[in-house]
Amino acid sequence: MNGEIELVSDGDGVAIFGDPREVDLFLSTAGVPSQEIALHQKLGSALNTGSGAAQAGSQIAANSGRWVKLTEDSAKALKLGKAMKGSSDGVSRAIATTSKGKVTKILEFVKPGSVGSMLTNPAMLAGAAGIMAQLAMQQTMDEITDYLAKIDEKVDDVLRAQKDAALAEMIGVGFVIDEAMTVREHTGRVSDVTWSKVQGASQTVATTQAYALRQLDALAEKLEKKKRSVGDVAEVAAEADATVEEWLAVLARCFQLQDGLAVLELDRVLDAEPAELERHRAGVQAARRKRREQIATTTRSLLARMDAAASTANEKALLHPFKAGNVVRSSNEVAADVLVFNERIGIDSTRDAIQAKRWIVAVGEARDKAVEAGGEGVDVVRRFGIKTFEDAKVVGEKLGQEFAERMPQRRSSHDADADNER
Repeated sequence: MNGEIELVSDGDGVAIFGDPREVDLFLSTAGVPSQEIALHQKLGSALNTGSGAAQAGSQIAANSGRWVKLTEDSAKALKLGKAMKGSSDGVSRAIATTSKGKVTKILEFVKPGSVGSMLTNPAMLAGAAGIMAQLAMQQTMDEITDYLAKIDEKVDDVLRAQKDAALAEMIGVGFVIDEAMTVREHTGRVSDVTWSKVQGASQTVATTQAYALRQLDALAEKLEKKKRSVGDVAEVAAEADATVEEWLAVLARCFQLQDGLAVLELDRVLDAEPAELERHRAGVQAARRKRREQIATTTRSLLARMDAAASTANEKALLHPFKAGNVVRSSNEVAADVLVFNERIGIDSTRDAIQAKRWIVAVGEARDKAVEAGGEGVDVVRRFGIKTFEDAKVVGEKLGQEFAERMPQRRSSHDADADNER
C-alpha cells in the first residue's frame, strides 16, 4: 500500500509530515533518530486568526511531524539524494510517495498552499521552519554539553576560575540563559518576565567570544614570529598544547549560549509578531552562519600555523631531534582538539596526523642530499658546511649519552654483583 509524506528541509534538518503511521514506518525503516515537532502546541496562537484557522488546526491534528538532523549519513539513510538541498528562500519542500516505509518517488516540489501540501497556511510553513531552526540549535547545544562534559577539567580550569572579567560575566549570563531555557521547557513559551531576564545577554556572550578568539589568534601569531627558531617554536607549541583546548571550551560555551538565546528569541517573535517569524528565522540563521565562519577562520588559521611549525621542526630534526619531536607532538595534540571542537559546532575540517621525523632518518636524508649534490669529501663539506656536520656529530654523541643515562640503574647493580662474585 502506497502513502504520501511531506518533506521540508532548511539545510540543517529535514521535517517529515503526514499520517503518523506512514511517518513512523518511514523513519523506523530508515533507522534514523528523530524528534517530535509540536506544531499544534507552538502554532496555536499564530493560527487563531483568519478564515483558514480551523482547517489548518485540523490538518495539524491529523498529521504527525518529526525532525531529523540532516547529515551525510541521515540523508543517505532517508534516500533523499539531492532533492532536499534547499531553494532560493532557504527552505525546500517536496511530496514523496512511500511503500513499506521507503521513498519510491519524489512527486514534486511544492509551495505553501499547493494541492496535496499539508502546509497550506503560510503561517504553518513559517512556524514549521522556525521550529526546525530551534531543534537544530538545541541539537547542537546538547552536543556541546556532551563535548564540555568530556573535557570537564578544562572547563573547571577556565570557565569556573573567573580570572578574567569577560569570562566571569559570561558565566553569570550563562546561568540566566540556562534558567530561561528550563522555564521554556516547562511552560512551552517565553513570557515577558523570562525574556526581560535575558535581554542584553548577547553582548556579554559576544564580548567573551571575541576575547577567546583573540587568545587563539595570538598563539597563531606567536608561531609565525618564532618560526625560525626551533627552540622558540617548541615553547609556543607547548603553550598552545596546554591552553588551546581551554579556549575552545570557552568558544563552545559561547556558541551554546548564543544558540540558546536564538531559540528564546524565535519563541518570543512567534508570540509577539508571528507575521515576522520567517524573516526573523532567516536573520537568526544568517547570524549563526557568520559566527561559525568567524570561529572557523581562527581555528583553521591556528591549524595551518601549527602544521607549518611541525613541518619546519621536522626539517631541523637533524640538529634538534628532541625539540622537533615535541613540536610535532604538540601540533598533533592541538589539531585533534580543534577538529573535535569544529565537528561539534558544524565546521567541516580534516587533517592527517604529522609524523615526527626520526633523527636517524634526518641523518640519512642529509647524507643522500650530499651525494646527490655530486661530491664527496671536500665537496660535501663545502656544500653543507663544516659546522653542520660537527653539530650533527655532537647531537649524535648527546643522544647516545642521554640514552645511556636513561638505562635502568639495576644494570649497574648487576655488574657490581658480578664483580663481587669474582
